[in-house]
Amino acid sequence: MEPLAVILLFAAGLAGGIVNAIAGGASLITFPAMLAAGLPPVVANASNALAVTPGHLAAAVADREALPRDTGTLTEWVLAGLIGGAVGAVILLVTPERLFMVLVPPLIGGATAIFAFGPAIRQRLAAGRGAAPAGPRRALIFAICTYGGYFGAGLGVMLMAAIALVRHGDQPRTANALKNLCGSAVSVAGVGIFIWQGLIAWPPTVVMLAGSVIGGIAGGRLLPFLPAPVVRAAVILAGVVLTLAAIRSYWF
Repeated sequence: MEPLAVILLFAAGLAGGIVNAIAGGASLITFPAMLAAGLPPVVANASNALAVTPGHLAAAVADREALPRDTGTLTEWVLAGLIGGAVGAVILLVTPERLFMVLVPPLIGGATAIFAFGPAIRQRLAAGRGAAPAGPRRALIFAICTYGGYFGAGLGVMLMAAIALVRHGDQPRTANALKNLCGSAVSVAGVGIFIWQGLIAWPPTVVMLAGSVIGGIAGGRLLPFLPAPVVRAAVILAGVVLTLAAIRSYWF
């Protein structure tokens, strides 16, 4: 790799780790960085999925005590994550490179919108009454997990919104722990398929992963000093700029 690419990937991983620790939304920074480093879009997406997976796993393990005690609930969400993540990864594998290039701008733009409006949507859903029927509930969870296996950016916000819709009464920490567990299952299933199919660009992924780990540690220490709303606003602005840049690159 060129020295400039190494610096770009490490810096993106560092920034992604910091914003994930404070507000979430790392993939809005890390995936475009993979593209900027010269990786083909499908390879960039698969490599980015691997680079952010340790963060999901670490968060799930760290807060496992907050998970619901209902084994059936945990089994349902883990299976949805594993199966949906695998299905999404397979769909990515059969998506022609040219088509995925066309989809990159709306995927980044959609993830930015989800990140921007997710908290408001989640609050509105949480204010509802009654439980969702089992069939639609499972279909919704599976669809979100499939999206996560295919692209992944904004998955955490989507899962939190789904939890607010189908699981009334969960404390924020419990909902967040369930989100981390399900997101980990999606990541493990998708990344396993990507590795099996040889889609991972290892040197860029390792560089970004190193930056992400350091950024996650730094983010934890910076948490008292960097207001989450300011970080969220910066991520949203970056997502808008990157969406416009992707439109210029892939549509014109």
